[in-house]
Amino acid sequence: MMKKGVLKEKSFKFAVRVVNLYKYLCEEKKEFILSKQVLRSGTSVGAMVREAEHSESIADFIHKMAIAQKEINETIYWLELMMETEYISTKEFENINTNAIEIIKMITSSIKTAKSNRPPPTTHYPLITTH
Repeated sequence: MMKKGVLKEKSFKFAVRVVNLYKYLCEEKKEFILSKQVLRSGTSVGAMVREAEHSESIADFIHKMAIAQKEINETIYWLELMMETEYISTKEFENINTNAIEIIKMITSSIKTAKSNRPPPTTHYPLITTH
């Protein structure tokens, strides 16, 4: 969880890049379907990181970060698809994908750290009563 400030900043900057990519795809490439998908998933990452920042428990933090992890992974999928269908160049893909890979590694690391810091579950034993 130590990387939260850096992750917060990187995921926000990534969202800005995704919004700019969306505008480019709509205005220059006249692509409106895939671009909407990458916009949704790519901006969701930072939003979930922000939500995790004020999580109610370690379990809640892990859950929110896991959603962010899924969203960045989905974003990578849409970026790969856009590259393969030539909506973005290989160079454009590699540039933004490098950021996405860095973010997914940071999220995964945060989740692992949080899981290792999670207290063990408490065992509750039922009351034994004798009649």
